[in-house]
Amino acid sequence: MSGEPSLFSRASAEVVDLHRFFVDWFVAARAGKADFSRFERVMGDGFAMVAPDGQVLDRASVVDHVRTSRATCDDGFAISIEDIRPGWQGGDTIVVFYVEAQLRGGKHSRRQSSAVFTTSSSAPNGVEWRHLHETWLQVPER
Repeated sequence: MSGEPSLFSRASAEVVDLHRFFVDWFVAARAGKADFSRFERVMGDGFAMVAPDGQVLDRASVVDHVRTSRATCDDGFAISIEDIRPGWQGGDTIVVFYVEAQLRGGKHSRRQSSAVFTTSSSAPNGVEWRHLHETWLQVPER
C-alpha cells in the first residue's frame, strides 16, 4: 500500500483549504496575505458551478467574481465546513458532499454542496475542482 493520501483525503483537504482561502481573500484585514493564484490553480479547465439560486456559472465567471470580491467582508465573516463525506468515486475522480456554513454581516447561512474533483499533480492538494453544486439549507433557529 502506498503512503499517498486517499483521493477522498486529498479532496477533503482541498475543500477545507479553499474555504480558508475565501475567508482570507474576502476579509479586508486579511486580504493582503491571500494568494489568488492558489485559487486559479485549483479551478480545473471546464469548471462549472450551480449557485444556490440555480444560476449556472462557468469557470471564468466564478474566477472573476472571486477576484473582484477581494476585501469585501468585515472581520466577522467566517466559513466552516461540516459533514464532509465521500460520494461516488471512480479512477481519478470523486464526488464529495459537505455543508458550508457562513456567518456574514451577523447572519448565518448554510448550503449543501456536492463537488467533483479530479487528480492534478500541479494542484496544492493533488486535486482540482471540476464541478460544484450548492443548494440553500434552512438556517437553524438561534
